[in-house]
Amino acid sequence: MDSEAKQILDKLKARKYDPVYVLQGEETYYIDLISNYIEANVLSESEKSFNQVVVYGKDVTVSAILTHARRFPMMAERQVVIVKEAQEILDLQREGGAKMLLSYLQQPVPSTVLVFCHKYKTFDKRKELGKKLDQLTVCATFKKPKDERLGEFIVEHAKSRGYKVDADAIQVLAEYVGNDLSRLANEIDKVAINSKPETPITAELVMAHVGISKEYNVFELQKAMVHKDFNKVAKITTYFENHIKRNPAIPMVAFLYSFFSKVLVAHASADKSESGIAAAIKINRYFAGDYITAIRNFPLHKVLESITLLKQADLKLKGVDSASVSEGMLFKELVLRIMI
Repeated sequence: MDSEAKQILDKLKARKYDPVYVLQGEETYYIDLISNYIEANVLSESEKSFNQVVVYGKDVTVSAILTHARRFPMMAERQVVIVKEAQEILDLQREGGAKMLLSYLQQPVPSTVLVFCHKYKTFDKRKELGKKLDQLTVCATFKKPKDERLGEFIVEHAKSRGYKVDADAIQVLAEYVGNDLSRLANEIDKVAINSKPETPITAELVMAHVGISKEYNVFELQKAMVHKDFNKVAKITTYFENHIKRNPAIPMVAFLYSFFSKVLVAHASADKSESGIAAAIKINRYFAGDYITAIRNFPLHKVLESITLLKQADLKLKGVDSASVSEGMLFKELVLRIMI
C-alpha cells in the first residue's frame, strides 16, 4: 500500500481525525479508499442522517461547501462533509473561490471533517492556495504506480481478501490491466468471488474470469515467441487472424513493442541474473524469467530488427503506407518475421 495512504488510514482507524483532508492526483484508487473509509466509519449509522453530507464538485460552489462545513453537528461529536470530484468545482479555479477556501482552511471548524476528492490532477502549487495546502490540511498526492510495484499491489490486495496469487497470475493481471489500481482491484475481487481461499489464484482462473481466452491471448503468444515455439505461435496468430475483431492488432503490437523494448534494456544490463534484469527494466522479479530466456533466444541484432518491424507495422495499421493486406494477415506476417 502507498505509505501516505497507510499513514492516513492508520490514524483514521485510531479515530484520530483532522479537520480537512485534500486527496489529489492521478491515482484515484487511494482517494476512493480513504474517502470511502471516512464515509463509512467516522459516524455511526444513526449520526449520519443529520451529520454527513456528500456532494459533487460540478453541483456545488465553494460557498455552498463552506456553508455545510461551518454547521455544527446535531447530537453527535462531529459532522462529515465529503466533496467528490472536487476538481470540477468551477469557482475553485477562480481567485474568489480560492480565497474563500483558504480563509476557511486557516480557521477550520474543529467539529467538521471536510474531505476534498480532487481526482486526476493536483492543485496548482504556483498559486497561494496550492502552496498552503500542505501546512493547513492533510494533503496527500497519489501518483500512478510504477510497473515494478504492481506485483506487490496484486499480492497485497489478494492477501487482504484471504487469497494467495501465483506468479503467472500476477504477470497476467499486471500486463492485462496495467497500472489502473481501481480496475486491478476490481479484477482481483472478481476472480476471488469465483475462487476458494484455500486455492491460490492462478493465471487460468484470471483468464477465465476477466475475459481473456485461456489458450489464445497475447500473453501466451509472447511466451511462445520467447521460447521459439513455432507451432504454438502459428496456432495463436491464425486464431487472431480469424477473430481479429475480438483481438485487434494495434494493442497487441503495442504490447509486443513494450516487451521487446524491455528485452533491449535487458541485453544492455551488466547483471544478467533475475534480480539484475528486474532492476534494469524496472519490473518485479516475478517476471524476469521470460526476459532471461528472450535474451538467450533473441540476439541483440534480432531485438533491434523486431522493434523496427513493430514500429513499421504500427504505422501500417494506422493507415500509413498500408497495403491491401488485412489487419489479421499483417499481424500474422509481423510475428512470423520476428520469429525467423
